[in-house]
Amino acid sequence: MLMPIDQKLKVATLVCPGIFLPDVVNAHVAFNMSPNAETYLVWKNLEPFNAFSDWPIAATTTFNECPDVDVLIVGAMSPDSMADQETINFIKQKAKRAAAVIGICYGVLVLGSAGLLEGKRATSNFNVGDSLKEFGAIPVLTSEVVIDGNLYTAGPAHGCFEAAIEVLSALRGDDIAKMIELALEYNPNPKYKVGNPNLAGLELSQKVSDMYQELTNACLDTARTAYQAIRNGAND
Repeated sequence: MLMPIDQKLKVATLVCPGIFLPDVVNAHVAFNMSPNAETYLVWKNLEPFNAFSDWPIAATTTFNECPDVDVLIVGAMSPDSMADQETINFIKQKAKRAAAVIGICYGVLVLGSAGLLEGKRATSNFNVGDSLKEFGAIPVLTSEVVIDGNLYTAGPAHGCFEAAIEVLSALRGDDIAKMIELALEYNPNPKYKVGNPNLAGLELSQKVSDMYQELTNACLDTARTAYQAIRNGAND
């Protein structure tokens, strides 16, 4: 549903130790460049920490200070951050009132651990996409943004910008979404054109899966444990 342009669009991006910045930065920038938007980088406190690859960063707003928002953005993060109950509670709380919840890369697993994928069509990285069914989702194996109600999910990196454009189109209209796409000159032209398994082929896809298998397993195990705890609590 379109929001009046004179109504401020409030957008929260979850940042935390081990956050994979390519999953959230472009979405944050796209919303920040759009008219009448108010953006928050949110974490437990405002102390600096390291994102993935030792990039120093700090939040601008704490969990306690963050207001209800129209858009919540969640990207991949370290297993330790994924396992944090305060973080999961924050996501669940803000998602209840958000017009759009964006999950990118393994950030979709985080949404799954919070119980937000149940009955929803969703996608993620190619090597975990099918596992989303463990969180009650209907997996969609694609490199495009998957939209189901207020849930927007996509694979890593470029997916965050494409999801943001979809949300801007839904909440602010096509004209503003087009302006942001052009302002950032988003017109991908990858050198090797192997950006999804269908293009890359089985051998290269397997090599990439093997390269990140330890991290993938850790993230999946963490998300499964958190989701099961929620399910057990619901059954009490």
